[in-house]
This record gives sequence, structure tokens and C-alpha cells, in this order.
Amino acid sequence: MQDKILNILKSEDKAFTAFELKDILGLDTTEEIENMFSVLNKLEGDLFIYHTNKDKYMAFEYSHLKKGKISVSEKGFGFVLMEDEDDIHVDNKHLNGAVDGDLVIVEIINKNTGAKKEGRVLRIASRNYGPLVGEYLYNDGAPTIIVNDKKFKQKVVLTKESTKNVVDGHIVVANVLKELDRNTVLAEITNIIGHKNDVGVDVEAIVYKHMFSPKFSDEVLDELKDIPEEVKPEDKIGRKDLTNDVIFTIDGDDTKDIDDAISIKKLENGNYELGVHIADVSYYVKPGTKLYDEAYERGTSVYLVDRVIPMLPHKLSNGICSLNPKVERLAQSCVMEIDNKGNVVSHEIFESVIKSRIQMTYKKVNKWLDEGVIEEGYEPFTNDLTLMKELADILRKNREVRGAIDFDTDEAKIIADETGKPIDVILRERASGEKMIEDFMIVANETVASHVFYMELPFVYRVHGTPKEEKINDFLDFVSSLGYKITGKVNIKYPSSIQHILDQLKDKKEYKILSTLMLRAMQKAVYQPDNIGHFGLASKIYTHFTSPIRRFPDTTVHRLLRTYLYENDQSKKTVDYFKEYLPVLTEHASMKEKDAIECEREVEDMKMAEYMMDHVGEEFAGMISGVTSFGLFVELPNMIEGLVHISDIPGDYYNYDEKSMSLIGQKHKKRYKIGDEITVICKSASKEESFIDFEVKIESSDVNEEKKTQKES
Repeated sequence: MQDKILNILKSEDKAFTAFELKDILGLDTTEEIENMFSVLNKLEGDLFIYHTNKDKYMAFEYSHLKKGKISVSEKGFGFVLMEDEDDIHVDNKHLNGAVDGDLVIVEIINKNTGAKKEGRVLRIASRNYGPLVGEYLYNDGAPTIIVNDKKFKQKVVLTKESTKNVVDGHIVVANVLKELDRNTVLAEITNIIGHKNDVGVDVEAIVYKHMFSPKFSDEVLDELKDIPEEVKPEDKIGRKDLTNDVIFTIDGDDTKDIDDAISIKKLENGNYELGVHIADVSYYVKPGTKLYDEAYERGTSVYLVDRVIPMLPHKLSNGICSLNPKVERLAQSCVMEIDNKGNVVSHEIFESVIKSRIQMTYKKVNKWLDEGVIEEGYEPFTNDLTLMKELADILRKNREVRGAIDFDTDEAKIIADETGKPIDVILRERASGEKMIEDFMIVANETVASHVFYMELPFVYRVHGTPKEEKINDFLDFVSSLGYKITGKVNIKYPSSIQHILDQLKDKKEYKILSTLMLRAMQKAVYQPDNIGHFGLASKIYTHFTSPIRRFPDTTVHRLLRTYLYENDQSKKTVDYFKEYLPVLTEHASMKEKDAIECEREVEDMKMAEYMMDHVGEEFAGMISGVTSFGLFVELPNMIEGLVHISDIPGDYYNYDEKSMSLIGQKHKKRYKIGDEITVICKSASKEESFIDFEVKIESSDVNEEKKTQKES
């Protein structure tokens, strides 16, 4: 009945009374009508339909309302986050009791299409009561939690039973049991992370907030007893033995979970034979086990400043699944013959046993590829590395020709001491070795995806949709406001058109920031069972095959390869199962990836703020990366970003010009805009609040202007 009701409401842009729906559905009995009302209530609760004040029902998409999660700032106002349109600003007086993260129904209250959307919350569809993480203490004679997330404004009352082993200063995790009133919730403590002064508790608090856990359950750990520490003879049956082939790994200096290895040959016909050998995690992590369920739930490993929250226990991620050197390991191999234009002319995908010759590092590989310096132990492999670099350049050129986008954005790396205290923030290196491995993983992912796609079987694809035309036009308008003209026709259907825009901005001083803004205008890459291609890579068919130790979708891809190719199971029962299972899996995996990214960013923001606490009062050269009505965001060369509040800009009173995204002095017309180079002083920083405040350094000209302004006023 649910589908029938939705089809009726979506077929016409109009509202129906319950009696009209009853007649259209042809319902006669009391039982049928009661069932209809039950379905209507459920659809309304799930926000598929809207129940109007005139007691009519209509499809939510045809109503004047919007729905989305609301992000509420510490200052009290909020934004309803929309997927495919501009976010909706909600003033404090229009929140109607909504708190950060709530799913809300909002009504647009300004009708001016040229202005930013303003709305008011009509109803809270569902509360966001994820885990509360905060400091336990007594307040007004009662135990409570001061929640770390300052956006959470409600008072927390704790159940007496859950406070037995807790002392003041403990950082704890609590679950909300119920809402006592709009301003108060009842919660119970479920976990004690540690004391607020303990090493590492600051990071773990953020990890738990985002619903990841550094610990595995006893049930999962019990299953590890059955996992071997080395490959057994019976595990190798039916696998191709590649242990005598020259295969090795290249990773970061501190990598312990190694899931990809490579090999190369030059064939007699002049083509290249590239082998990409990936840890066969799915052989050990099997459906029906607690280990599988836990990996599914986590979805991904989370890479933080000074630690990794792994998707799999260390016995797997650093042990039997990791392609450690000089030991046999089970793998799934994709061996490709590639011509001198970068086209894969043939390939083979199979189960294998490999033995990596050496665990190389990017730093030492780059010494050879970029400087011609051979590090100790690398002498036998220099010819292979040179050949690999030659092929990588060909593959990269092939992607450039088809129009793949290179955003060339920087990434910060925070260096921490043994206590987790940040001691430096530098740019992460991305030299020849890093690019080479990226090139090889991309071509392997495309090859595996294409193989299964043409078999017309259910699969997991990594997709990246075409950008929204409105967002690209907004970006171009902004670029134009900076005085830059983009030549040539822009057609967002083709990634080459986006790359053409970036190429024309490459020599601009603010290119790094413009590149980041363009990236934000793109859609987000996600997992789904329907292939729409990967826009950014200009790839028609793409998946994630190469990182099964840290990404559950990759593990699933391996499972599908085993089912379809190695076990040759393409039965209707199997296909129907995956048709039903994969949409749920991919949606969950995309959500967990988003959660992990947010967790990683929050930890980085906190650690950057902690780092800057030791640099208050110091001068820094930076570039304006954002302009708002309340101030300037300034980015330092190492990617640390802080806010210059509008009151900390000397010499004049400044007004915000939305069209050019700049602040303009009221009297002297001095303009601050994105891309301007600027000298700032670190005014303050707070690890607890994760903020960095800068102030503009007062130059002599600014002092004179400020005195003049004060005199005139």
C-alpha cells in the first residue's frame, strides 16, 4: 500500500484528503482504512509526504517545505544543509527548539530569489541524539556532563546507576535515554574514556563522538584465535604462485597496514605488464562472522594525527593480511598488459600467493626517481622503478588526454611527539613515488570495474557525478570578480572543461585557494551499485579494489570477484541477493566515509589550534582564503587557517560586499578579498574550542588611517 499511495501523490502535483485516497485505492473495510492511516502516518514521519493544515496529503517534494539536517553555530543561528541547492539560513528566533544535527522541516520565509535563502523550522522530524562526549562533574549538587560539543545546549541529567565508577574530570560517553523537556535530557554513561589530563584522551573523545571505537569487542577478538599468523599450505590451493616474481611494496615511512604490492615487466612487443597485487582480506573476513559485521559497521579505518583507528584488528591489518616483506601472503592480483599510449589491451584477475621482496618507502623511492640517488638495499630494484616511472608517466598522460581533473591541492601533515602534542605542521609530500602508486591503483580499479560491469552483474562502483551548473557558474562569477577572464566555452558535461578552467588559473597567485573552491563546487564521490562513471577521473567505470584493509567497499569488491570469477557463482539466487544487499551496503559505506572525514578534520583542527597556542603573539605571512560579513579567514603556507574578526582589522570600518566576497573600508575604500597576501599576528588559540584567532598586523599606513578615522568620527 505504501508504494501505491506514493505513486498517487507523486503522479499529480496536488494534495488529497484521506477520503479521496481511500476512494482511489478502492478501500472498503475498516481494517483496510485503518491500515491506510497507519501507512500515511509512517510516510509522514519518514518525510516522504506532507500533511497540510487543511488535512490533505501531498508528496513532500511538491510542498513548499524543505527538509534537511540543521547545523547550529555556537552563536545560535543555524543552516539547514541541502544536498543539491544552497543551504538555508535559520535565525536563532526561528529555530523552534532545533539543536545541532536535528532533521528538520523548514519553510522558506524570504521570497527574493536573488538573496540567500532564509527559513524557519516548522517541525523537528527527528532528534540528533548520538553519543554525548564530555567531562563528568558535579554541578549544583548533581552529577552531569559538560558536553565537549559547544553546539549542544541542553542540560544533561544522569541516571544514578551509571555514575558509580566515575570521578570528576573523567571524559565519558553517554547515551540519551529521553528528553525530559526542551532544555533537559536524561542520559546514562556507557563508557569512561579516561581522565581529561591523560595522554590521548583528547583525540579519543572526538573518535567516540563520531561513533568510532579504538577497541574491538570480546566477541570479535575471540574469533581472531582461528585466524592463522602465517599462510597455510591448504590456503594456497588453486592460487597462482607468484612468490618467485619480483614484487615489492611502496608506502609511507610509518605504514604498518600494507595492502598493495606491484610488479612490472617490459614485454617483447614493447608493451608493459603491470601487476597490482592486493591483500586478500575477504579470504579471512567472511560473512556470518562477528569480524565481518564489525568491519561492515566501521566501514573504514580512521587516520588521525598520531594513531589509526583500524577497520580490522591488528592481527589482520598489521599481520596476516598486511603484505609484509619476505613472507608469503594471499592476494588478489590484477595483471594488465598496457601499450605505450596507456591503454589496457588485455588483463587477468586471479587469486595469488605473493612474497614481497622489500618494503620500500616513498621517501627513498623519490630519492632515486627525482634525484638519481640509490638508497641502501634498493640497488636490485632501480631498473624496475625506472620502468614503473616510465609507465606511470604514460598512464597519467592518458588520463590528461581524456580530460581527468588535477586539483593539485595541498594537504597538511601534523607532526606530534610521543605524548600527542603537535610540534610542527608541514605540507604532506606528493612526489614521483606517490603519484606513481596513485596511477597504478587507478588503472587497476578501472580494469576490475570494467571487467565486472560488462558481465552485467551487481557490483560496487565508486562514482563521482557531474557538477551542478549553478555552482560552476557561481565559481566563474567569483573568478571574474577577481579580474580574471576564462576563455573558451565551458561545458560541465566534460571534465576536460573543468580542467581547462584550472589550467587558465594555474599561474595566479591565489591558485591553491581557487583550486580548493573549485573542488568544493564539485559533487562528492560516493559508493553505489549503479555505475554513472567518475567525473573527476574522466573514467567511465570505476571502483575501489586496492585498499581492502582500510575500506570495506574494497573488501566487498574482493568478495564479489571471488563469487563471480573464482567460484563461478552467477546463479539467480546469488545475483538477487547482491541486488538487494549492495544498495544498503554502499549507502552505509558512503555515510561512514563521511563520518571518518569529519572525525579526521575535527582532530586536525584541534591539534592545529593546540600547536598555535605556543605561537600566540608571533607574526605570520598568509593569504586570505575566505571572506564573510564577520571577518577574514587567513591560511598560512602550512595550511593552518585562522579567523581575523572584522573588529581586528585596523584603519577603518569595513562592510561586506557579497558579490565580490570582499570587505571594503567605509571611508578609505581599502579592500580585502580572497587571494590577498596579508601579514597577521596570532592573537589567541584554544585547543578546547578548536579555534585560532588572528589580527591584521598594523602597518604605519594603517595607523595613520585609523587616527584619521577616529578624528573624523
